[in-house]
Amino acid sequence: MSSSSPAALAPLALSPLPLGAIKPQGWLKTQLRIQADGLTGHLDEFWADIRDSGWIGGKAEGWERGPYWLDGAYPLAILLDDPSLKAKTTHWVDYILSHQHPDGWLGPITDGKHTERDPWPVFIALKIFIQHHQVTADPRVIPAMQKFLRTLNTQLDNKPLSSWAWAREGDLLYCIHWLFDQTGESWLLELAAKAHKQALDWRANFENFIYDFKVDQPGKETFKQKQKRDWLPADYYATHVVNNAMGLKQPGLWSRQSQDPADHDAIFNMIRVLDTVHGQATGVFSGDEHLALNHPSQGTETCAVVEYLFSLEVLLCALGEPALADRLELIAFNALPAPFKPDMWARQYDQQTNQVICEIGIDRVFTNNMQDANLYGLESNFGCCTANMHQGWPKFAAHLWMANPRGGLTALSYAPADIRANLPGANVQVSVQTEYPFDDTITIRLTTDKPAQFPLELRIPAWAKGATVQVAREAAQAAPAGTMFTLNRNWSSTTDITLKLPMTWRAEHRYHNALTLHRGPLVYSLNIGDQWKLHHGELPHATWETFPTTPWNYALAVDPADPGRSIELKKQPLGSCPFSPEGAPLRATVPAKRLPGWDIDHHAAAAPPHSPLASSEPTEKIELLPYGCTNLRVTELPWVK
Repeated sequence: MSSSSPAALAPLALSPLPLGAIKPQGWLKTQLRIQADGLTGHLDEFWADIRDSGWIGGKAEGWERGPYWLDGAYPLAILLDDPSLKAKTTHWVDYILSHQHPDGWLGPITDGKHTERDPWPVFIALKIFIQHHQVTADPRVIPAMQKFLRTLNTQLDNKPLSSWAWAREGDLLYCIHWLFDQTGESWLLELAAKAHKQALDWRANFENFIYDFKVDQPGKETFKQKQKRDWLPADYYATHVVNNAMGLKQPGLWSRQSQDPADHDAIFNMIRVLDTVHGQATGVFSGDEHLALNHPSQGTETCAVVEYLFSLEVLLCALGEPALADRLELIAFNALPAPFKPDMWARQYDQQTNQVICEIGIDRVFTNNMQDANLYGLESNFGCCTANMHQGWPKFAAHLWMANPRGGLTALSYAPADIRANLPGANVQVSVQTEYPFDDTITIRLTTDKPAQFPLELRIPAWAKGATVQVAREAAQAAPAGTMFTLNRNWSSTTDITLKLPMTWRAEHRYHNALTLHRGPLVYSLNIGDQWKLHHGELPHATWETFPTTPWNYALAVDPADPGRSIELKKQPLGSCPFSPEGAPLRATVPAKRLPGWDIDHHAAAAPPHSPLASSEPTEKIELLPYGCTNLRVTELPWVK
């Protein structure tokens, strides 16, 4: 790991617009409203770890849970301009800032359960301060961050980073670099280098990746034999699924300081290795609590989903690579909505790509997680996801568009939104009208307050073969897939741009050669009828088991080389809850055959039988929905010749 510390950082590839400059519209605003009306907007009213958090003077947990909730609830309040939620979250920020310790420490010094002066939860608080500063320019933020980081600088000389802070130093690096960009103070880069040298080296971890197996319970003899050595604390943190999702950002952010191309390239190696060894069809990787290979019934923790998204969002700022935005959409439109009850009053600790039943069971497929890990509930398995799930949708919405260093705007992801940006040559308003990802057409209306020349960059996804861009009544232009298509012109008054992203069916070969069907950025899954059974708790924040009411053990009867030839797609109007079986706007009908021998094992779908298969069963028509619209599903389906 290089510890170089030049006098300046490489410039950001893209600059995020201030929080609130992007106002979600259409289905995205609806989704954020559902979130605010669910657990996010009410958790502080009844869940002791937020209601009585030590971060606001209470006696409950004073470690990561309060900042976790605030890190998502704060941007949600701003994006919706929700007075009630803004009052709640602003109270938290004011309390933390006004109760900074004389030596600069922020938040509780200890809550009696966790290490005294553990810097990890303060990293989360610093991320919140950055968002608050974007909105308010609060003059307390920068001095408070400087004061804390100076005391941390001293502490690291005698007490180096350890445990969670050791693995999650990328979040600290993000905050230090943001502060340096505001102040230019060289001691901040010296602190960044010190902390980085002490931290888990994620680049080296993946250059010499040894975790190419299912990481069972720490200390199990099978693991010791596999490694030919004892389980070490480093293995626990290096295989923890959330740490990996957070660690993805570290080399890319550090590349701004090291200016080493290998740090830039490390990001793509990390993604490649995780995809190859532990990847899931939705773009995330397994981890029910630790890395668990690519069996489609292995779980993925909700915390890992939202942290992977945040890592991609800050990496897009640092590196600007279009492929990272492709991955951002794949995860956001599939893995992000999936672990939530459609009304967002319950969440899963672990979602499964092949999720055919959610029930209590002692003998589970999971690596470390408990018998209730895939139940939809308030606090099933462990409460960290209850605290941390909130940042997913708001931060995705806040990073749809960014400013580029060429004086213009860059569209990274497409969802309905209004954008206001003060560019060097003009004040610009953008209205994005679309039902994407459920539709292939995006209409962009760009208005300037005075004539100005600047580049408008539109990301063309790698899957969008034959994409076109049309400006006003001009002839449509071909837009190569996997690029940033640039319109560099004089903009005046109002201009309409139409972006067409053709969506064709693609079959991906996965575990045991099973198929996953993709169309555009959406993954499609067999929709299984579901029956919800109250397990415990009080409405609306109860915990539920979910049981299948329709068959799920099917094999597709399609040609993997041309699956679209056998698929009938129907579109219906967007519902009030688009990410639900009832509200799904797209439904695909596909020929398939039952596989009577494919059954449940360890309270989960057994591994898909090796494909291709021969079957004498009659052909039936089955319904596939977008993955994020399902509660129970099969996503990796065998196929018959």
